Amino acid sequence: MRKTIRSAAAIAIAGLTLTAVAAGTANATAAGDPWAGCPYGAVCIYPQGQDPAATPTDVFWSYGAHDLSNKYGWHWVLNNQSEGAHAHLCTGYGGAGCNYDMAAQNGVWADLTPVNSVTLDRP
Repeated sequence: MRKTIRSAAAIAIAGLTLTAVAAGTANATAAGDPWAGCPYGAVCIYPQGQDPAATPTDVFWSYGAHDLSNKYGWHWVLNNQSEGAHAHLCTGYGGAGCNYDMAAQNGVWADLTPVNSVTLDRP
């Protein structure tokens, strides 16, 4: 049963539509600017249901995998890294099972219930 739920969750994440609109803006206004409270060069997660995104609860700066805990329901995830740097939402811990790729200067409204880690990847 758990395997079926995990597979369904992975399919749901893979089916997310990339959203370039978050917090009423198409993207960060210029390279180096904060975006909806997310500092330039970071990937940010906002509180459950906070729409529009305003104040992040999690700010990730370093490349690699970042495990999540107690993230359920719908959240904005913004990738305010420099051009070429990607972020991924992953169903496993330690960056395993990544199936949603988010380019720099993009955001997504995502159900983080099945997401257990986020990776920041070098350009």
